[in-house]
Amino acid sequence: MSELVTGEAVALELRPAKLPSRALAVLLDLAVALIAYLVVTTGVVIATASLDEAAQTALSIAMFVLLLVGGPIAVETLSHGRSLGKLACGLRVVRDDGGPIRFRHALVRGLIGVIEILMTLGVVAVIASLVSARGRRLGDVFAGTLVVRERIPVTRTGFVPPPPPWLAGRFAGLDLSAVPDGLWLAIRQYLTRMQQLDPQVGWSMAERLATDLAGRTGAPAPHDVPPAAYLAAVLQERQAREARRAFGNGAAVAAPPPAAPAAYGGGVAAPTGVPYVPPAGVPYVPPGGTGHSPVAPDVVRQPAPPVPQDEPPATGFAPPA
Repeated sequence: MSELVTGEAVALELRPAKLPSRALAVLLDLAVALIAYLVVTTGVVIATASLDEAAQTALSIAMFVLLLVGGPIAVETLSHGRSLGKLACGLRVVRDDGGPIRFRHALVRGLIGVIEILMTLGVVAVIASLVSARGRRLGDVFAGTLVVRERIPVTRTGFVPPPPPWLAGRFAGLDLSAVPDGLWLAIRQYLTRMQQLDPQVGWSMAERLATDLAGRTGAPAPHDVPPAAYLAAVLQERQAREARRAFGNGAAVAAPPPAAPAAYGGGVAAPTGVPYVPPAGVPYVPPGGTGHSPVAPDVVRQPAPPVPQDEPPATGFAPPA
């Protein structure tokens, strides 16, 4: 099974199609294309019987390219990877990231398929599928696609408990680029099942995952934070970065609990988890000038403009002319 891990550390279970089902789908597609080729070619030959032999040969080659090469490309493009044979076998062609294919993917697969399927009678495609870990032929490798099974059972995703509120924004400066997808998936699976584990076993697993994560980020794990809370906070930071990358950088950053009362007014402290947005005219001041978690600055009170002495105060009464 091929697993793709999203920004939320959720594994997409893509089951690559096995060689027998792929071979059966290809045979069905070739049978349909060959029948269509014979019917269309016979009709064209009868309609162009008055032409010379060279013209008939050119038309035959054009029909071959149009039906046996262009036909599968058009079908896969319009059906988003579901040809007649694949639809009958429950298969589908998808991109490496699990998305639907486009015309360029179908074009590359179709052109290379002429060489590895039609010209070599499928020998090259079979060898490439047996060598590949995910059963991909050369057309899939060059096009960046994968043939998967669509008829798979749907699994439910476990709930990941959120980190403690006092850890919000604490790990915003970590470099998460070197953390592999497999480690993110292991962390998420641990967090969803840690309530079902023995306390000692769960603590040792959390320490091992936290040590591995700290080694990938280049920053040591804090000693004052439990390993499970550290894992949850870093996972939430990764999800927040993926959300900002997907929806833009204008999202507000969640403020830690000890926010300044001036940001919310009335001497009331900022509630936990509420994003802090600086008021208009108030500059953003990080803690100590170099931190990452936003702290509400003091409200800058501007003095009221002086009233000119040569003008009487406004009373709303206008004297008669």
